[in-house]
Amino acid sequence: MLKQSEVKIAIIGLGYVGLPLAVEFGKARDVIGFDINQKRIDELVGGHDSTREVDDESLQSVKGLKFSSNIKDLADCNVYIVTVPTPIDDANAPDLTPLRKASAMLATVIKENDIVIYESTVYPGATEEVCLPIIEKGSGLRFNQEFYAGYSPERINPGDKVNTLTKIKKITSGSTPGIAKFIDDLYGSIITAGTYSASSIKVAEAAKVIENTQRDLNIAIINEFAKIFNQLGIDTQEVLEAAGTKWNFLPFKPGLVGGHCISVDPYYLTYKAKEVGYQPEVILAGRRINDGMGRYTATQLVKAVSRKKIHIDEARVLILGFTFKGDCPDVRNTKIIDMVDELKSFNMQVDVHDTWADPDEVKHEYGIELVKTLTPNSYDAIVLAVDHSEFKAWGEAKIRSYGKEKHVLYDVKYVLKKGESDLRL
Repeated sequence: MLKQSEVKIAIIGLGYVGLPLAVEFGKARDVIGFDINQKRIDELVGGHDSTREVDDESLQSVKGLKFSSNIKDLADCNVYIVTVPTPIDDANAPDLTPLRKASAMLATVIKENDIVIYESTVYPGATEEVCLPIIEKGSGLRFNQEFYAGYSPERINPGDKVNTLTKIKKITSGSTPGIAKFIDDLYGSIITAGTYSASSIKVAEAAKVIENTQRDLNIAIINEFAKIFNQLGIDTQEVLEAAGTKWNFLPFKPGLVGGHCISVDPYYLTYKAKEVGYQPEVILAGRRINDGMGRYTATQLVKAVSRKKIHIDEARVLILGFTFKGDCPDVRNTKIIDMVDELKSFNMQVDVHDTWADPDEVKHEYGIELVKTLTPNSYDAIVLAVDHSEFKAWGEAKIRSYGKEKHVLYDVKYVLKKGESDLRL
């Protein structure tokens, strides 16, 4: 078995999860950061991270980290950590294509006694049922005899500069007791918050997928509360603040649930549940509520515009924010697009402004041209859709300055104080 002193790590996939991991390991040992996206490799070699998870100074100071898109550069490595995306398809079924391709690629370079660790979020059993057979078949090596595996779920919270990689306890697991100890020690060398060694790979996989499923359901019930309170004419935030005075009331807020974790991971669990004959109910009910919030908020805005006697047809709407969360450039699975599409169905003219989002990515993925410069007195309605620090700093006066003399200001994210907006979720 490998010794810790002999470890040479390759991180496969350099997104929000892989890059911070590569940086931390690279501070103490030689690491290859691998990605098939040459543009991504070029920017990292140039010392810049467009995801903003790692600042340029920190990235440039890590001497042990090298970047590559050349598979040959992986040949000398003996521990491979896979951090590729695990999205869902149009039918909300798991899309394991990136994982399958990464496993097939590793099958061409893996050697006897090497270890593969998966971090990508999957359903319980995916590592051993899908990924490892691909490596076995492609390499000719026998699992748990000639190569080994582990699973250590990522817990990265994009845009969070407080709860960073090393400050979040890391779940680890391995395919044998010895490998489990080895992997736990490996992560323990960089995770200051400590590690938790799960009893099996499946347990580690399941722990990760329910973390985000639980959060999704908590937000879903608050979203349902908000819909009820809107019907009753009660301010949702005031209700939550009152209820929050009890020690065990959970401080969740209503909102749009997008991104590559909370809005995706529950479908991995429900997929596996159905496969083994169980029809999930609560999880899917929560998904339906949260998936419909973009359209719901758009409808609420239309009603508010109508109540203010503003002509809906061709009304101009400004949406502030397009990323799936505040102070983060990630636009994957953003539910703001649902709001945009619904407003356009009412023949409204919609402009979107977000300095955090990459205009080229937004154009390519969603067909939307972000507005860079805002003109005062131009809009019939303004939606505070994302709680970027920039918008918080603007305050009510500046935000309203972009509206016409008669307009509606809708604060979806509770950025403003009560009374400063015309409508809150």
